[in-house]
Amino acid sequence: MQLSALIEKYTNSESKFIDVNGLDVHYRDEGKGEVLLLIHGTFSSLHTYDLWTDILKKHFRVIRLDLPGFGITGPNLESNYSMDLFILFIKEFLAAIKVNKFSVAGNSLGGWMSWELALDCPNRVKKMILLNSAGYINDRNYPLPFVIAQTPFLRNSFSFIPRAVVRRFLRQVFCDQTCVTEDMVNRYYDLIHRDGNLDAFVKIANSYFIQNTHNLSSLKIPVLVMWGSKDRWIDPKHAHYFHRDLPSSSLLMYENVGHVPMEEIPKRSALDVIKFLNN
Repeated sequence: MQLSALIEKYTNSESKFIDVNGLDVHYRDEGKGEVLLLIHGTFSSLHTYDLWTDILKKHFRVIRLDLPGFGITGPNLESNYSMDLFILFIKEFLAAIKVNKFSVAGNSLGGWMSWELALDCPNRVKKMILLNSAGYINDRNYPLPFVIAQTPFLRNSFSFIPRAVVRRFLRQVFCDQTCVTEDMVNRYYDLIHRDGNLDAFVKIANSYFIQNTHNLSSLKIPVLVMWGSKDRWIDPKHAHYFHRDLPSSSLLMYENVGHVPMEEIPKRSALDVIKFLNN
């Protein structure tokens, strides 16, 4: 699908674009009040927070974006996807939209970016929410797409991903299979195949990420760790690692929920976020 067709299909009246160092970044900025920044994970886009935003924007100013290499934003100009560059990009994006202090929530790879961002600028992040967050990479518990992209004789398969494979990946991240609708499969399929995104994912999967979790103990901000007990991409034991290493954290484990609680149980998890942020 051409970029113009993706923009027509997957943007709405809340969609905005802003130049961040030459990259035309797709984002949405909705609601009023304290700022809550939402960061999506691998293979995803800002749409993963659609149902959350419908609820949360009544209480907060909710900002979400398609990261470089994902969604409508597409690949960055350097074709470099190190964690340092992601954090620098997020800070430059926030500067461009003139946001200083904020709370942040991130899922999967977006969770990793969230706590790295908090470590980088602890005086700007007020509270943090980690949803099935990545970060404990020494555990060698990689999701299937990462395993494929890291295997030399398999990674060429990421030049194109059949719709049936996209559906299989989605069924892995949801416990409740009724959540995986055709509209969802089509959205993920279309945005994954935005020109440059699959190549970007292979580069991300093969980037040299350094486990930095030993610094989590220095974060004094309140943190809510949210996790689905049936996560097949990141073992639920990682929730307990974060809870152990973050000194001001609380843990919510959702029974019979998968890797993306904000999509699988949006109302329940959003109400937990509201309670946490308002305390």
